[in-house]
Amino acid sequence: MKTKNVGMIGAGNMAGALIRGLLASGTVDPARVRVSDVRKERLDELSKLHGIGTTQDNAELVAWADLLVLSVKPQVIDRVLDEIGGSIRADTLVISIAAGVPIRSIESRLHTGVRVVRSMPNTASIVLAGATGIAPGAHATDEDVALAKTLFDATGRSVVLDESLIDAVTGLSGSGPAYVMLMIEAMADGGVNVDRPRDTALLLAAQTVYGSAKLLLDTGEHPGRLKDMVTSPGGTAIAGLHTLEAGGLRRTLIDAVESATLRATQLGEQMAKKLERS
Repeated sequence: MKTKNVGMIGAGNMAGALIRGLLASGTVDPARVRVSDVRKERLDELSKLHGIGTTQDNAELVAWADLLVLSVKPQVIDRVLDEIGGSIRADTLVISIAAGVPIRSIESRLHTGVRVVRSMPNTASIVLAGATGIAPGAHATDEDVALAKTLFDATGRSVVLDESLIDAVTGLSGSGPAYVMLMIEAMADGGVNVDRPRDTALLLAAQTVYGSAKLLLDTGEHPGRLKDMVTSPGGTAIAGLHTLEAGGLRRTLIDAVESATLRATQLGEQMAKKLERS
């Protein structure tokens, strides 16, 4: 990775997170990172913050990059691919973080044989605690997958899977921060309801979720076992859990992941039709 020129088309929050993670981990040198965007003020901000190269010329970036990250919104990726698709070299690895855009739709706009990897990060990548699903395209090699994993591991944790499972990743970890934020907000509301100040209740709720997730990841224990560690016979935790089960929290979360997954599939089919018709 250290010898690769990493170019990013699009300078949004996710591109910023990737740049920050790559540089903080020492994965690449700032001289080997460049980003393009239409917003000069955003490019100036990233250049000043990280010491990287910037350009408003996508073609210039494509000619320079060995690893090209398409970090643009899915609504504009067809326009971007129209502009650069024919210029991407056969030896360039293309990594897409455009949500809902199938690999075949990207490959159809590139020269035959160009290697493509699709990814689904989440917003926690902004604080280098993200969860990302990585799916290789038809021409991607094991080395390409390893490079993609290095890229996203710099912003959290990643898993490699078949593209057929990427919608499930979208429904679980891609959309998951929204579910967790709702739970944190509700827990804080509960704290306010039992006479805690709002700022204190929110801090306690957020730290509890953060600490619980860290405990699970660091110990590798099953969540049911860790739940039981808190749950004493006739105690407060089991009383609270009884209320949550009665309210259908477990089923509601399972249904939420399923609904988001189905919606991701629908949106992906719509995007594929749009790109492959263009």
